[in-house]
Amino acid sequence: MEVRCVADVEGPWCEPDFNSSLIERCRLNWSVPIGEISNHVLATFIRQRVALALVVPEAERRIVAAYTDDTELYDEELANAVTEAKQKNA
Repeated sequence: MEVRCVADVEGPWCEPDFNSSLIERCRLNWSVPIGEISNHVLATFIRQRVALALVVPEAERRIVAAYTDDTELYDEELANAVTEAKQKNA
């Protein structure tokens, strides 16, 4: 299980001048080990292009293991986030 967190890659959380559910979700999970965050939050970090070198491999491990935690907004949310991230990097 991956014990590093987004803060280990991106640095400490910097509070923005506004608030939203996206900001709140990222803030709450910024210092949580990647192996402990939900699939939905992992997909969120990927879509926001946060710590991709850390979160994409964790997502790929979960996809290969067919790990589901019933947090994804729709079927294949995590897989779609990984695919989109890879397409943007191509």
